[in-house]
Amino acid sequence: MSECIQLSFAVCRIGIYTCFRALCCKGPPPPRPEYDLVCIGLSGSGKTSLLSQLCSESPENIVSTTGFSIKAVPFQNAILNVKELGGADNIRKYWSRYYQGSQGVIFVLDSASSEDDLETARNELHSALQHPQLCTLPFLILANHQDKPAARSVQEIKKYFELEPLARGKRWILKPCSLDDMEAVKDSFSLLINLLEERDFEPSRM
Repeated sequence: MSECIQLSFAVCRIGIYTCFRALCCKGPPPPRPEYDLVCIGLSGSGKTSLLSQLCSESPENIVSTTGFSIKAVPFQNAILNVKELGGADNIRKYWSRYYQGSQGVIFVLDSASSEDDLETARNELHSALQHPQLCTLPFLILANHQDKPAARSVQEIKKYFELEPLARGKRWILKPCSLDDMEAVKDSFSLLINLLEERDFEPSRM
């Protein structure tokens, strides 16, 4: 009987040790993958505000980007190193200088903008979709300011920007967004991360 008790006690000690080791000694979690993205769009489209909110920065400290800025945007399954480029007229002509090394593109447009600005945004998006350094990359297109009365719907944007014929065969996501619904913005970025992960496993990249 005493041998049985000793055996049971030994088994119990092994079980406790195994549980303790599993809880406390499992080591650090694997590092999250990092992706380098470029974020473009006209001035006033809301690029800086969206990225700052994703980084949990105070709204009082948000200043429009005049040149470029880089933010590390953390998500549960990835870190996005986003290079935001200013959208003023005198800066857009230099965008292509900052495309090299990008693994994905975020294009933000003001869905409530004037017809002239929307036409300019369409031309800039078309140029980006066809640029040699970007044309094979995943695109996240955000139709921002959906909380404004003059905002155009995603279907209107898709038709006006001629995305179906122009971006056929490319990987792109068009989503509505506003600062009032940051959970939807995060969901849109999660879809982009999925495209980035899929690209990692393409045979040509292995």
